[in-house]
Amino acid sequence: MPSTYANLPIRLGLAMWSHNHWQQSVYGSGCKPGDRLARYAEVFHTVEGNTTFYATPGSPTVKKWHEATGDHFRFTFKLPQAITHQNQLVHCDQLLADFFTTMAPLEGKIGLWKVQLPAQFGPAALPALEKFLQRLPASYPVGVEVRHPAFFAKGEEEKQLNRLLIEHGANRIIMDSRPVFAAPPTTEAVIDAHQKKPKVPAHAIATAARPMIRFIGHPIDASNDAFFANWLVRLPQWLRDGKEPYLFIHTPDNNHAPELATRLYRLLQQKAVDAKLPDVELPKAEPDPQIALL
Repeated sequence: MPSTYANLPIRLGLAMWSHNHWQQSVYGSGCKPGDRLARYAEVFHTVEGNTTFYATPGSPTVKKWHEATGDHFRFTFKLPQAITHQNQLVHCDQLLADFFTTMAPLEGKIGLWKVQLPAQFGPAALPALEKFLQRLPASYPVGVEVRHPAFFAKGEEEKQLNRLLIEHGANRIIMDSRPVFAAPPTTEAVIDAHQKKPKVPAHAIATAARPMIRFIGHPIDASNDAFFANWLVRLPQWLRDGKEPYLFIHTPDNNHAPELATRLYRLLQQKAVDAKLPDVELPKAEPDPQIALL
């Protein structure tokens, strides 16, 4: 994808860049595993970097990631679990500094640093989140994902969270798991998703400039359209407001996530045309013509 896409109105991506099932769809038969990120970055505009949650990569790996992607591409890396889950954002200054030092070569390609918090991180812990956000460099784009039920109850505790995020320019990450929970648990992948994915309401709020949606899809592509309909309204509105949304598409086993992403993106492109969005031309999210996604 050309570097002229450095400032996209919206960024589309998947939950990973390396998946064996995508060999014939995204990569092509001749693509080696080491070249997958480069090929992925020619098709999609961003990616969820979940591996950093489990372990900080070595400096050579970070350098390879930088070399494999153009200036247009954006990573959204999770902060290590030692920071978010084990320490729950306290007593972690050195851990955070070490992580950012290692990831520094990619600083210009970061869409969001993802702060994914555990379900037990509730309203009583908001002072820790506030102090944590205050310590981050103001130039670092941040997304916060919460899972405690109180933050989805539309009460004062959720309002307090949203006010805190707005004050510090942090994006509230939106998990839309409605589609996958609408699927009957008749396959191993769906059963696993039902066990691991949070079943929380999808509150479509933009607390900062880069709202992020994690859309956990139904295994039947067409069954996702009804759930995506509200995003066909919300995303154009965010574009009108000058925001840069991030849209990540998952499926239970992610085998056909590229196909679903392409389907939903085409719906969004048509909606943008119908809405007559000013000066907004959504880029194509298509693979090489010789590699058919659909």
